[in-house]
Amino acid sequence: MKSQKTSLYLVPTPIGNLGDITLRAIGVLKLVDFIVAEDTRQTGKLLKHLDIQQKVYAHHKFNEKVSTKGILDLLDQGNSCALVSDGGTPCISDPGFYLSRACIDKGLRIEALPGPTAFVPALMLSALPMHQFVFEGFLPVKKGRKTRLEQLKSESRTMIFYESPHRLLKTLSQFIETFGRTRRISVSRELTKMYEETQRGTAEEVLAVFQGRDAVKGEFVVVVEGC
Repeated sequence: MKSQKTSLYLVPTPIGNLGDITLRAIGVLKLVDFIVAEDTRQTGKLLKHLDIQQKVYAHHKFNEKVSTKGILDLLDQGNSCALVSDGGTPCISDPGFYLSRACIDKGLRIEALPGPTAFVPALMLSALPMHQFVFEGFLPVKKGRKTRLEQLKSESRTMIFYESPHRLLKTLSQFIETFGRTRRISVSRELTKMYEETQRGTAEEVLAVFQGRDAVKGEFVVVVEGC
């Protein structure tokens, strides 16, 4: 029986260091008929580095429903597509879920490639228990934030969060209020990049480190010890 042709590839891309892209990912990006990207400018830099010249279309949280319809039309014509995010693995706190589900609902074949994602190295660097953990991604910005933190108060597994630089201090303060000053945490920023850094200690100690800086910059992964 002839195997079904893959229509959609979910392709992880480097979160910083371009050397982290896999040979398989490069092969798929060269093979597909077109690429859909969260930010075409960011992806364009990677493709230029790899000397890949496939057509690239924008697919992000603001246009994903309209974009998905157009992508499905192209896939129905027998084309193949690779989905990439700005960096890391598509669908993990990034666009991709809506499109991949739509492809599955239509009976199209999808493949997910393994590759870079920020929370795994952050967990490895945290020195916190790794045998069980829960990935929370970004907390709600406003509505539901306090409720979600209260729900996590009794979580026994190690917890992993993504956070933006302008909300980091607020989030660390809320972790102290919710989990206590002595709860052990780890904050990693700019993973795989030139200024990669990981700060470990109690919630109070780590907050003090970042409060003492003139500016808080980078992309952050916060790992919190379970209760």
